[in-house]
Amino acid sequence: MPSALPLADPAPDDGLLPSSALDGIEQRDFGVYLHVPFCRVRCGYCDFNTYTADEIRGVKQSDFADQAIAEVVFAARVLEASGAQSRPASTVFFGGGTPTLLPADDLRRMLDAVRTTWGLAEGAEVTTEANPDSIDDAGIDSLAAAGFTRLSVGMQSAVPHVLATLERTHDPANVGRVVAAARRSGLAVSLDLIYGTPGESLDDWHRSLDEALALEPDHLSAYALIVEPGTKLARQIARGEVAPVDDDLHAVFYEAADAQLAAAGLDWYEVSNWATAPEHRSRHNRAYWTGHDWWGVGPGAHSHVGGVRWWNVKHPAAYAERLARAVSPAAGRETLDTETRRIEHVLLQTRLREGVSTDALTALGRRNVAGLIADGLVEPGPALRGTVVLTLRGRLLADGVVRRLLPD
Repeated sequence: MPSALPLADPAPDDGLLPSSALDGIEQRDFGVYLHVPFCRVRCGYCDFNTYTADEIRGVKQSDFADQAIAEVVFAARVLEASGAQSRPASTVFFGGGTPTLLPADDLRRMLDAVRTTWGLAEGAEVTTEANPDSIDDAGIDSLAAAGFTRLSVGMQSAVPHVLATLERTHDPANVGRVVAAARRSGLAVSLDLIYGTPGESLDDWHRSLDEALALEPDHLSAYALIVEPGTKLARQIARGEVAPVDDDLHAVFYEAADAQLAAAGLDWYEVSNWATAPEHRSRHNRAYWTGHDWWGVGPGAHSHVGGVRWWNVKHPAAYAERLARAVSPAAGRETLDTETRRIEHVLLQTRLREGVSTDALTALGRRNVAGLIADGLVEPGPALRGTVVLTLRGRLLADGVVRRLLPD
């Protein structure tokens, strides 16, 4: 969750949604995202809305679970008052920050609030992110007993000098311990990796992939390192203390990952995500990519219901103050028009393995498909049947493909 919030209209204190948000609501799933904004150490590359103990003023980390629960209760009142039919949560995702810095009992109480307020759909996916050094075996057992079904582990790399550049503090050996404990508790496991860190070689990247695959994860995400303005890493690069990111290597690293993951039985289903089987694809993230509804709980969290999007105030103290006054913690909101929703649909759906229907394109966008096929960016067979599906080369140049599908 990037720390900078977009500019938009003020959000009403009562949080009520316009009637347009209810159109077709019965056809959309409902998910809940809970943003826990605390980290033990701020990584130099991170642009997320997170805070270390030294940066928090006016709030206590131990109070956060109660504040999040208060927003869940507030959300239910808003949806009911807006005329939205009650829907059980199909997915629940605890992100951050490092959710597992909170006691497992706090996470259980937050999940119980979702369960009590909306209910959980049968077979609901319930995920928490965790750093390898932020949870022990007993904590993992407690999460499984509480109803969590999936653990997303921030491995990032298996190579100490790469982790040091990223300012990740965990011992790489802890990744295997956490995965083993999750397996014993019956949790599905996802691993997150980052490639393209300054100083990372192709051999380093292969080592990280090898060690990740040796743990036999159900799901793996691999993200190219993006140097965000204002981060410590960006300042280090600007001062010449760290080598700049080599964008040309990103394609080499990505191709290596795709080949190695495919050989191990993980198929891509989104440009940066692979899974061993369809049931292990992140259902929560797919809800974002396919336009379903979710309520984001926590400082800076984003929400979306029926084309209405809003985001909470960033700082935990401001968030707590608004909830204490029983008003919406939202800082701003926007109602997407039909054209904006079409553009976002094309942008996101293009990144998925099932691709985007040419029906979502303008006449000029459809005409550009032939050129994309000729350039080896789009699979010819699906395109002839009316669906744009990226080739491997197309995945490497996905942003450029989208620009040609959405010409001015």
